[in-house]
This record gives sequence, C-alpha cells and structure tokens, in this order.
Amino acid sequence: MEQSNHSCSHGFILLGFSDHPELEKILSGVVALFYFITLVGNTAIILASLRDSRLHTPMYFFLRNLSFLDLCFTTSIVPQMLVNLWGSEKTISYVGCVVQLYVYMWFGSIECLLLAVMSYDRFTAICKPLHYFVIMSPHLCLKMITLVWSISLTNSVVLCTLTVNLPRCGNDRLDHFLCELPAMVKIACVDTTAVEMSVFALGIVIVLTPLVLILISYGYIAKAVLRMKSKAGRRKAMNTCGSHLTVVSIFYGTIIYLYLQPGNSASKDQGKFLTLFYTIITPSLNPLIYTLRNKDMKDALKKLMRVHQESAKLKRIQKS
Repeated sequence: MEQSNHSCSHGFILLGFSDHPELEKILSGVVALFYFITLVGNTAIILASLRDSRLHTPMYFFLRNLSFLDLCFTTSIVPQMLVNLWGSEKTISYVGCVVQLYVYMWFGSIECLLLAVMSYDRFTAICKPLHYFVIMSPHLCLKMITLVWSISLTNSVVLCTLTVNLPRCGNDRLDHFLCELPAMVKIACVDTTAVEMSVFALGIVIVLTPLVLILISYGYIAKAVLRMKSKAGRRKAMNTCGSHLTVVSIFYGTIIYLYLQPGNSASKDQGKFLTLFYTIITPSLNPLIYTLRNKDMKDALKKLMRVHQESAKLKRIQKS
C-alpha cells in the first residue's frame, strides 16, 4: 500500500516523445499551431451558426456541439502536453493525471455517440424530408444531446474508477504524452483481466454500436440519394453528408487502426503519433471539412467577418 501511495503523492512521469528529444521542439510548434487553428476554427463555427438565423436548425445545433466538444477535448490535453514538450520535467500531478484521464475518456466517448446522432439527423433530413422538423424537434435534439453527454460521463466514471483503483506498486512512468486508460492499466502490478474485459464490453457499446448505426444510416441515405431525380438535390445531399462522412472516416479509421496494432516497440511510437492525430489534428480539420462544401456556413462566416471588420473600424473612428 505504501508503494501504491508513493505514486499518488508524487504524481506520474509522462515519457511521451522523450526517446526522440530532437522531435520535441518540432512537435511543440506543430501542436501549438494546430491548437490555435482548432480554437479559431471551432469558435468561428459556433459564433457564425449562432448569429445566422438560417443556421438555427438541428444539423447546425449538433455541429455547434461538435465544435464545442473539440475545443474542450484539445484543451484537456494540449496545455499540459506543451509544458512537457518545452520543459525538462515530464511530470504531471496525481490529481492532474486523474482529472485528465476522466475528462479524456468522457470527451472521447461523447464524440463517438455524437457522430452517430449526427448521422441519424442526416438520415432523417434526406430519407424523411417532409417530416424532418417534426421528428427532429428542438426538444428531441436537446434530449439526445443530454443523453449523449450523460451516457459518456457514466462510461468514463465506471472505467476510469476501475483503472485508478488498480494497485501500481510505485510504478509512475506512463509511456504516453497523456494520462490515457490503456497506459494506466499497463503500469498496474496485478492481474488486469477484469478491467480489460470491462473496457472491451463498454467499448462495444460506446464505439462499435454507434459505428454500426452510422453505417446503417448511410446505407439508407445512399439509397435515397440514388433515387433522387434532381441533380441539385443530389449534389446538396452529397455535400452535407460528405462532410460528416469524412469526419467519421478520419475519427473511426484512426481509432480502429490504432487499437488493432500489435503491442511492440515500433507500434508504441506509432500509437502515440496516431493519438496525436485524432486528438489534436482532427479537431482542427473539422471546421475546414464542414465549411469547404457548405455554402450556408461559408456565407455565415463571411457575415461574421464583415461584422468583426465593421466593429474594428467603428472602434478606430471612435478613438480618433
């Protein structure tokens, strides 16, 4: 017990990319750049969709939630990561590590479920267009989002509590750049089969079930799009669904590839870079993906820019 408490009082050492010190400075610059892009891009989407009354629809309500989630997700990781990359000490306090573990698992679970909810929204819009606003009422949208955040929080509390309570016998070196559940399980000094089985069982519910629902939704969407006679309608459907499908492919593709890798030393480094990709780079790409093929969002962002420029011009006039 004393050994277990030793790691609790002194925190943990995040090994991260310490095996590649020449890469750390480069990575810190890349991470800082993509974090800035994430902050600006996702904040712009939230503000633009709130200010433009045309974007007060279920689709953009869920998109605002995704943008807000991406802001929270990256902010729970990047500041601590930059401190470790810039400094010689690679430590994180016990409390800081536990908080990051719970929050990281919570936000990651939300993204899996939220992408499934967004695919259902697109399915309803394309396959049942006449009943869309009746089915996707504001009350239902709010209920779905509340359920997504609540289920994800429950999942995080259950899995992370099981992980945190594992005896570590003084082991405090995490072979990662963040306090991630698999890395925490690896430093336990007891049999972790029960925890791993719990992770697997809940992983099916949180990861694979939403993915199956997304694939079913897009199966129906593909049929509906092929039946459309209007080229303009088909193009609009392809644009709105294409953006969401791109985000789903990047997110799930990375996760599936990451967790199917064998646990050798080469795949550990690869795993870190893939985690870096879907936790930091992907959230910065989402605003770009959803804006490039979306005329309404482009117009809303232009309007937001005009308002900002006019406000800045008015301030300069008042000062002079």
